[in-house]
Amino acid sequence: MSEAAAAPVLSLDGARAWRERLRAAGKRVAFTNGVFDLLHAGHVAYLAWARAQGDALLVGLNEDRSVRALKGPERPLVPFADRAAVLSALRSVDAVVGFGQRTPESLLDAIRPDVHVKSAQYRLEDLPERAVVEMHGGVIRLAPHIAGKSSTDLIAEIRRRYGVPDAP
Repeated sequence: MSEAAAAPVLSLDGARAWRERLRAAGKRVAFTNGVFDLLHAGHVAYLAWARAQGDALLVGLNEDRSVRALKGPERPLVPFADRAAVLSALRSVDAVVGFGQRTPESLLDAIRPDVHVKSAQYRLEDLPERAVVEMHGGVIRLAPHIAGKSSTDLIAEIRRRYGVPDAP
């Protein structure tokens, strides 16, 4: 795949401008976020579903520091630049933007997507970003969750197969 075919990895200001260009063209922007460490079939299905919720999909990607805060000191296994490159090569992803917080409220406040997609493993009432999305007129859609398809499950399977004990 040539670099020209990959979706852009944007700064916050770049993501805002990208969003405004789409809004001016009457397009609906879907947004989702996550770590996306060790990309797997569950991620691919989730991102395709998220993309179908709008005319374009912006993925908020946790930066390495926020991944460590969320997942522990052993994560991410894949650094931000590499995770962003892999995500941006997926057909379902139209743009990627990094963020350093544990949760995406600040990013959502700046981007103001039409649709915010989360996994159905979450409950709407438990999402800290719900108020920000709804304040700007957006909606939250819960994507079907595929059990057993997670980076955590994949890491556990690698440890099991190679006889490596679980991390403390």
